[in-house]
Amino acid sequence: MMTLLGIPTMEEDPGRRNRELDRLLVQVGGGDREALALLYDKARAAVYAMALSLLKDAHEAEDVAQDTFVKVWENAPGYRAQGSPMAWMLTIARNLARMRLRRIGRQVGLEEEEWNAIPADAPAVSAEDRQVLQTALAALGEEERQIVLLHAVTGLKHREIAELMEMPLATVLSKYHRGLKKMRTQLEGGETS
Repeated sequence: MMTLLGIPTMEEDPGRRNRELDRLLVQVGGGDREALALLYDKARAAVYAMALSLLKDAHEAEDVAQDTFVKVWENAPGYRAQGSPMAWMLTIARNLARMRLRRIGRQVGLEEEEWNAIPADAPAVSAEDRQVLQTALAALGEEERQIVLLHAVTGLKHREIAELMEMPLATVLSKYHRGLKKMRTQLEGGETS
């Protein structure tokens, strides 16, 4: 299992993860509420991270995350297993977040603590490790932080992140690698640029 500073990512086996999510979505499409609860547990952090990356407001992002799973419940009967089921759910989250942005007509800055809290739910992470991770994440620019967290939290491929963030793949890869380098420098006690 891959980790980001001790935090397990969903990248352990993308094929297995996709099959599991596909299976759960099919069950949700059949009206299985327990499957929805399992799907929620597996995808909650990723959906929240996507909503937060766009809305830059923790409360709005929580609302969109909840609305996303309502939409997943409503649309699961029409879901067809093709591509990435996580990308399918994150596209719903992205669309709902954009609709909310248009409705409220504003964008606010995201507090460092809100971005840094995304991976903080991992039970295996000590308070000390969490602080180190938050410090390292704080060294990143906004887009770098979004890309690193979306990759680590969701296990999405860079190509999928590029589509979701509507950026060229080369830009996502560049920002991801630059972000990791900054985090490494921060963790080694150096200054970041």
